[in-house]
Amino acid sequence: MLDKTIKPSSIVKHLDEYVIGQDEPKKIVAVAVYAHYRKIEKARKDSLELIKSNVLLIGPSGTGKTLLCETLSRVLGVPFVTADATSIAQTRYVNEEIEAILKRLVDKTDGDLARAQLGIVFIDEIDKLKAAGGQVRSVSGESVQHALLKIMEGSQVKLGTGQYIDTTSILFICGGAFVGLDDIMSRSHTYGFISTSENDDKNILDRLNARVKPTDLFEFGLIPEFTGRLPIVARFHDLTKQMLVRILIEPRNCIYNQYSEILKNEGVELAIERKVFEQIADLAIEYQAGARSLRGIFEELITPILYVVPDDPTIRRVEIESLFTEPRYVRRG
Repeated sequence: MLDKTIKPSSIVKHLDEYVIGQDEPKKIVAVAVYAHYRKIEKARKDSLELIKSNVLLIGPSGTGKTLLCETLSRVLGVPFVTADATSIAQTRYVNEEIEAILKRLVDKTDGDLARAQLGIVFIDEIDKLKAAGGQVRSVSGESVQHALLKIMEGSQVKLGTGQYIDTTSILFICGGAFVGLDDIMSRSHTYGFISTSENDDKNILDRLNARVKPTDLFEFGLIPEFTGRLPIVARFHDLTKQMLVRILIEPRNCIYNQYSEILKNEGVELAIERKVFEQIADLAIEYQAGARSLRGIFEELITPILYVVPDDPTIRRVEIESLFTEPRYVRRG
């Protein structure tokens, strides 16, 4: 179970080492998982039924939803698997696809069913389970929502091995871009009917207005029963240029550090001007793929260097002043 020393603040502190920005979603998710595992402990101790609160992450592609969940699972030391709602919807055998997801969770624990039943499942592109163009929900999308309801709430699922896995204590985190949700919220959100006084905190009212309501998700195309299984909602925001630059150079496992270490092992120092990272960020913004495009652009920059360096022992330093100029090789002696 969850280590007694783990608290929401310590979870956020660890997430900060790998996930840049998105401060509010980090806090929301940290509190959600902390409460989830503490509730499991309480339910087991007092023989109570667990009332689970799954999580919905809303935000554009490439803003860190999957990364946050992966990092979270490492912090907690629990098994973690990802799945795409679109893949589930495209299969003729939805229940078999769901069973396969749970089987992968068991595989992550080398067959330890007890550990698997405390894992995290992240289902991405959940917003795709609605009909295109705002029309009536597709049969496949709605049927997948119904199929997911049971396991998200908690049920015994028979695996191909003949084993049964209990999903009651598995935390389900769903994610999606939800393009068009802001338009729905702008039409539906107002707490003007609430009587307010000068003693009321306007920030709290503003936060209530910014909150995604179940009715917004229903209007978007998710069925009420499904949205009811996702009471905790965290919104991710577009990454700014400065945040993209930080993603390249700040996280413990950032791509710049990775390639610096590779070249260091060859006895070569990698020196890149900050302007280069800003240029990469500009391109990523132009590509509209968030942080996901950063790696491809950086690797395109570094590939010619990694081709040359291993064959030339005289190179001691590589300097890159611009994304649009050739790198400078500084040689020994």
